[in-house]
Amino acid sequence: MPHAAAQRDFALEIVRKLRGAGFEALWAGGCVRDQLLGLTPKDYDVATNATPNQIRDLFGRRRTLPIGTSFGVITVLGPRAAGQIEVATFRIDAAYSDGRHPDSVTFTDAEHDAQRRDFTINGLFFDPLAEQVVDYVDGRRDLERRVIRAIGEPRHRFEEDKLRMLRAVRFAATFGFTIEPATLAAIQEMASQITAVSAERIGMEIRRMLLDRNRAAALTLLRDTTLLPHVLPEISELPTNRFDDTTRILAALHEPTLATVLAALLSTQPNQDSPAPSPQPRAPSPQPPVPVPHSPAPSPQSPFPIRQPPANLCRRLRYTNKELDRTAWLLTHHAGIAEAQSLPWPRLQRILIHEGAAELLALREAIAGPNDVGLNFCRERLNWPAAKLNPPLLVDGSDLIRHGFEPGPEFADLLENLRDAQLNGEIHTTDEALALADRLRPAN
Repeated sequence: MPHAAAQRDFALEIVRKLRGAGFEALWAGGCVRDQLLGLTPKDYDVATNATPNQIRDLFGRRRTLPIGTSFGVITVLGPRAAGQIEVATFRIDAAYSDGRHPDSVTFTDAEHDAQRRDFTINGLFFDPLAEQVVDYVDGRRDLERRVIRAIGEPRHRFEEDKLRMLRAVRFAATFGFTIEPATLAAIQEMASQITAVSAERIGMEIRRMLLDRNRAAALTLLRDTTLLPHVLPEISELPTNRFDDTTRILAALHEPTLATVLAALLSTQPNQDSPAPSPQPRAPSPQPPVPVPHSPAPSPQSPFPIRQPPANLCRRLRYTNKELDRTAWLLTHHAGIAEAQSLPWPRLQRILIHEGAAELLALREAIAGPNDVGLNFCRERLNWPAAKLNPPLLVDGSDLIRHGFEPGPEFADLLENLRDAQLNGEIHTTDEALALADRLRPAN
């Protein structure tokens, strides 16, 4: 991960070098937006009137990568701490036949380059030498008004790249902005077309929304823009009370993993053994709400069984098998935390020593609140010394084989029984464990 200060210095160096060679050069896009919002930019982009070949000649072939040459983009490699920076030639885009990339580009000037970008807040330039904002699209005004507005005609912007509809939601939720009426209306009208975008790109946008601290606001905005049924159909038909409970749980999570958020999303699904209540119709609101800075107080315990399988969601959005497995594990074992005090200790112990235990407790706290009895019982047990919480095995498979046991279908069950007896304090030594194994040995 590049160091922010080092990358900023490198981006400044690139501008200086391009200017020194007689070219125009400005910082562009997200780094300008973030800087004006008082945020530390995650990365920097430089826009220039130098062509890709001129950029490579200036910075050297060994320090540049022509990965995006067809779109006028050259990657310039910096020092290790600074990482790399994309330097793009000012351009005008032709039609987007594939709904993602322009068919061709024409090199132009900064003003026309700004006009082809997605939203006004992303169409800003900044001259780091003069320390001046260069604004051809009224982006600075929209930043001040906290508004997401498409540049030009919104439907045209979204026809070019339909993923921009999800990006509008993400930016609005992340920054606590509203989506201006014409842009919102275009998204609502075109929402069903989001499925033309590749699953990987949709999945990445949803991932970024769900891992942001304003994930609850993002979910509400997805509903209000009518995108929700097309990207997260598992949630879209929840009745209002369960949808509200889901957003409450999401808001209560603190820096969760994706698996924890996905489990939280599915945590208010109705019991699949009984029919779910009919969804309550709800018209989209004219303006998406601004995210609240603090999570609302949790309700007591979520009354809805956690049974919705995450496989369809994870596979559709192209999330990893590891994320799918962890999400499924969290949903499967959540009830164990709720019932911790009444669970047999060997069963609870296996949950608490699992590598996903911290995520499981975070999920439970988001659902039931920090004072939940089962949650605090588990935390008390986790404070036990390691030798008490997870004592070394008294015997393993090799011990049983040396003792005369033949590996077979019942071998794993026998080891589980011996471990249970150890955790319950019924046996304390290897000899006692082997003696119990003899007593449990099936008769021939």
